[in-house]
Amino acid sequence: MKRLLFPVYGAWCWAVFGTLALGAAVSMAVVPGLHRRRRVAHWTARSIFRLAACKVTVEGLEHLPQGPCVVVANHASYVDGVVMQAALPPRFGFMVKREMASVPVAGFLLQRIGTHFVDRRDPNGGAADARRVQRAATLGESIAAFPEGTFDETPGVGRFLGGAFAAAAKGGLPVVPAAINGARMLLPADRRLPRPSRIHVRLLPALPAPASADRAAVAALRDAARAAVLMHVDEPVRET
Repeated sequence: MKRLLFPVYGAWCWAVFGTLALGAAVSMAVVPGLHRRRRVAHWTARSIFRLAACKVTVEGLEHLPQGPCVVVANHASYVDGVVMQAALPPRFGFMVKREMASVPVAGFLLQRIGTHFVDRRDPNGGAADARRVQRAATLGESIAAFPEGTFDETPGVGRFLGGAFAAAAKGGLPVVPAAINGARMLLPADRRLPRPSRIHVRLLPALPAPASADRAAVAALRDAARAAVLMHVDEPVRET
């Protein structure tokens, strides 16, 4: 019986997502002010999970500093961005791969909430994108990122890339590791229809910004954040 209901549930989830995303896009076109648009995105993300009967619990919000910071989370599912949009306060801008800027509706929504698009394949474009993110961090913007950069059907937490950590170091911002569990079960890379799942986001104690922004300090910050995430996720270590 459950197998028969899975397609129905998956279709319902996509209908909810499509309807609310389209409504949010219309709102984003007319709502003035970046913070107001981010509040709309936050409300939309929370509503998607509520209507999909997917419970998202968030633990550790007290670890978010009062001032700006950088949140880094593991990446295992297509829904991770929506999960973190629902979990974090609306003051956060997100680092997202540049390919998302050209996706209909989603690209428009991401642009309107001040997303930082990063090119992972072009060294020259990627360096320019990284500098823009670093300037935003230096100016005191809170940023959320998935430092693995991508995900696939193989479970595990892969290597963390250094971009978000370099931005934190140069901006003098603390880094808050975040562990997401349950998102892969909802919608992994090798499945098109969501399945019922419960998602838990745990924000961990902040790691202070290093005294230096040199490569060694950035690498140490990156490794410390990954080690913290690995302690709280139900996925194995991956080195690829």
